[in-house]
Amino acid sequence: MILAAAALAIVVQDHTALRSAPRATATELTAFWQGDVVELRGERAGYVKVYDYRRERGGYVRGESLRPLGLGAEDAPALLTVLRFLRDTPGAESLGISYGAAYLKAVPAGQLTAEAFDAIGRMAERLADQASGKGSPRVAAHLEVVEQFGIHMRSFERGGRMQMCYDGELYRRALTLPAATGEERAHAALALTRADCIDPAQPPLARAALDEERRRILDKVDDRALSALTRSRLHARRATVWAALAFEQARHGASPAVAAERALGELAAVQAGDLGADRRDQYLEATVRVAAVRWGALNPPSQTAPLSLTASAGAPGQTCITLADTRSRPPQARVRRCTYGVVWLASAQSFAQGRALALAVQPLPSWRELWVFHAQPEGWTVDVISPGLDAPEIGYVDFAGFVPATRRLLVAREARTRAGFTRRFEELRLDDLALVKQASAPELLADFGRWQDVTWRRDTLSLH
Repeated sequence: MILAAAALAIVVQDHTALRSAPRATATELTAFWQGDVVELRGERAGYVKVYDYRRERGGYVRGESLRPLGLGAEDAPALLTVLRFLRDTPGAESLGISYGAAYLKAVPAGQLTAEAFDAIGRMAERLADQASGKGSPRVAAHLEVVEQFGIHMRSFERGGRMQMCYDGELYRRALTLPAATGEERAHAALALTRADCIDPAQPPLARAALDEERRRILDKVDDRALSALTRSRLHARRATVWAALAFEQARHGASPAVAAERALGELAAVQAGDLGADRRDQYLEATVRVAAVRWGALNPPSQTAPLSLTASAGAPGQTCITLADTRSRPPQARVRRCTYGVVWLASAQSFAQGRALALAVQPLPSWRELWVFHAQPEGWTVDVISPGLDAPEIGYVDFAGFVPATRRLLVAREARTRAGFTRRFEELRLDDLALVKQASAPELLADFGRWQDVTWRRDTLSLH
């Protein structure tokens, strides 16, 4: 992030025309955008003669579109003042980053703090978010402007659209500065550990290493000196990272108990009220991700029910589940099914007088399904209940109880959809898992009041 020491100016207006002559009717050679830096080479008739090294082109622009730029130590305080003003101004990210680059050039090394790194990082992150969403058509031009200052973006496809993320170089530098405040360290850690900035096509081993790096970054932040808002954001992020680690440990055959318990503990430390309505989705996301792995904190119970499950290795990376009826002598295997996901044996629960069993299976770090083993006239079968109809990303399904008289299965689902996070409590027909009733709260369904499972009521996170 270096600016040449010359007679420079910053362009402060979007679509500032560079003309071939100092008049409004002259040919427009190109357009400048907020934050572009040009060299001053003279003035004539209200126009300034400039040269743009990025485009290797010279011409004339109106003087009111430029602000002279000083890069001496005496200019640093004024540059910092402008940077502070633009830091939280949506739409002025490229201009603010340009002033930030000028400040870093001007400030003496002994006076440099993490404030400028934090401010530039925030603006780069916000610009990337605009490019990933419904930003202004000017975003593409602003991205080109900031690239000249060493601001690099990563992009990948997620959910049928391109996701763009700041690579976080300045946030990493902020974390290394002893003078960085607790809030600045926390902001950097939160930016560097965003789950939506993880490429979903990343190989499993690389993803596991990244989650471990995210854990180390978050553990470097001391949350005792943080504001209530930042502290809760930090706990929510730690909960999501520990949930991801629990899944990876279980998938590789290690015990996930410690990681899953840590995820539950971090989630419990979040004060949802401190996050406010604008950041409620951060709490909901953490809740759903932790709920997906909550079974990892429990040990599989000894199975004394009429139905028992055993897990064995299948093809490389697969776990095969065999359901046996222990009432037969010897016990008879009824059905077998294999998966590449994590099988949470602690969740296995027999119901319907031993004619059905529910099992939680997690194929992805934040997506847990419910397998329902049940007897049919033609034999035993396994059906899968998914958290939602959208592409698998964030969601879970809980077995919540069973109604013997009507043979209805009670389930709770929570998932992120295109419209946001949705939570539903449902009654399904056991025979074909067809939906009978659903509601946004369990108290709206009479059967949930009488037949909900006691352990589900005690341990579920769907009642948050």
